[in-house]
Amino acid sequence: ALQEVVFVIQSQRNSFHAQRAEERRAKLLRQAVELKVVTEVPPAVHTICTSLFEAHGKTSSWFVFLEEETNVRVGQLRCTLSRFDAGKEWFLGKPLQDKEATIIHHYAFANDPSSFSYPDFAAAWVLSKPLIQRLASKVKEEPPKSDFTIDLKHEIALYIWEDGQGPSLTAVPDLCTDLETSLRARSCITTLSTHMPHCGDPVRKEDIFVAVKTCQKFHMERIPVVKKTWEKDAALLEYYSDYADPSIPTIDLGVPNTERGHCGKTFAILKRFARDVVTQADWLLIVDDDTLISLPRLRTLLRCYNPREPVALGERYGYGLGQGGYSYITGGGGMVFSRMAVSKLLASSCRCYSDNAPDDMVLGMCLNALGIPVTHSPLFHQARPSDYPKDLLVHQTPVSFHKHWNIDPVKVYYEWLAGNAGPTSHPSNWEWRAEL
Repeated sequence: ALQEVVFVIQSQRNSFHAQRAEERRAKLLRQAVELKVVTEVPPAVHTICTSLFEAHGKTSSWFVFLEEETNVRVGQLRCTLSRFDAGKEWFLGKPLQDKEATIIHHYAFANDPSSFSYPDFAAAWVLSKPLIQRLASKVKEEPPKSDFTIDLKHEIALYIWEDGQGPSLTAVPDLCTDLETSLRARSCITTLSTHMPHCGDPVRKEDIFVAVKTCQKFHMERIPVVKKTWEKDAALLEYYSDYADPSIPTIDLGVPNTERGHCGKTFAILKRFARDVVTQADWLLIVDDDTLISLPRLRTLLRCYNPREPVALGERYGYGLGQGGYSYITGGGGMVFSRMAVSKLLASSCRCYSDNAPDDMVLGMCLNALGIPVTHSPLFHQARPSDYPKDLLVHQTPVSFHKHWNIDPVKVYYEWLAGNAGPTSHPSNWEWRAEL
């Protein structure tokens, strides 16, 4: 019975995402009414193992986790779940596998990366009551050990699997990530509304101030890639270096270059942006000199967010989350801040403890102390396209990738980021799509 199913919408504190989650909740409730049943939709996922079981464990058999853009055909879901024994431990979803060992998964299963499956969150994933009951006890006694949270879906699958002691992910073919309007979606339980949120016309080019962090040793290697690819789409862009080179041109902020961290340089950029004499743009984008980014797609995405709110947007990582830690935007994929967020950061007592401190993590600590949520977008990527499963990227319209290592960055840009459509629109990827 559907009364035994708890839907959990994985949402965020930003106003845009809260609204999206409420819309998803309303659609689920309408389906429940049409099916003449009552369902309950908890709005959060961060207390997955403890609060959920304590609140619903006595009356519910299945816990279904979905994202804001995940459409669910509730009647079909009920039929599919009825084929599984709710008295056993089940971990259900659409499986993803790594083709090669990847840094974002700490090179797990290096000898056979494709042997381990983890769920595509966009397709929804499901836990049975016995499994979530055991996990609720386990998380109290044995919290996740990793200091860093990089890819939650992979890390959750590892935590459930328990080195082979727990269940592996069971594939449910009807959990899909096809667009709801596609022919292939007709038999699916879950579909996607869109590959990228659309909230109206893109913000203007002049609304985004782009800050590129570089240093003298990369002026000849990396800056030419930026100029050959995405620089042309920026109305306001400055290169910040440890050396003023008029041929680029670069600006020396008076902060010595450091091999890693770059906190001093990043805070100098924040201060420069805050001075209205430089720019009055609503948004600040900070990227590395080896970041590949689509500014047209970013402009489309930013229309969904209110620059008068403190917004910090990008690919979210976490540090020490099980022990009261904090989230942060990983810098390589690009960090986006509203002017309000920058103002609040600079008005606070938050500072770099050294010029070479990790800027993204220091900013994460600052945002956490100020109560400003770090907003995650899966369209930003800290690594290269080859570091992600094809089945994941095929339903995204990527905004960014990072690193030039062992790739032709210009080719990667034009294959994955040029234009407003996703990767499957590019001719070189039709064969790639057909393999799926």
